[in-house]
Amino acid sequence: MARIMAIDYGLKRTGIAVTDPLQIIATGLTTVESPKLIAFLKEYFKTEAVELILIGEPKNWDDSDTHGTQPAREAMAKLRKEFPSIPVTAVDERFTSKLASRAMVEMGMKKKQRQNKALVDEIAATILLQEWLGRSGQ
Repeated sequence: MARIMAIDYGLKRTGIAVTDPLQIIATGLTTVESPKLIAFLKEYFKTEAVELILIGEPKNWDDSDTHGTQPAREAMAKLRKEFPSIPVTAVDERFTSKLASRAMVEMGMKKKQRQNKALVDEIAATILLQEWLGRSGQ
C-alpha cells in the first residue's frame, strides 16, 4: 500500500505528516519552508509511494475563510498541477495548531520547544492526518 500524506500549509512553513505503508499510524515527517515544498515533495516521491495528499483548509468557527484559506487553496492547485496522478483533498484544519500546542504541553515539552513553530506545524499535520484516518475508518 502507498502512504497518505497530510500537509499543514503556511505562508512561511509547511508541516508534513505521513502514514505508515499500511495506513494505520500518522507520523510527523518534517517541516519545510513553503517555497521549497514542491522540490521537497518531488524528491520524497522518488522513494516513497503516496496515494493521497490531504491539505488543511483553514476556516473560522462560522465556516468563513481565514487569512490562510486562499494560500492553502493556491497550494492545492499547485499540488494538483505538479502531481496530477495523486489526488489532493482539502480537510478542515480548524484548531489543529491549537491542538498541537496543547499536545506539546501534555507531552511535557519545555516552553522553548513549544515555541518552535516548525515543530508545531509538523504536529498539526500529524493531528490532521490522524483525525482523517479516524473519520475515514482507516
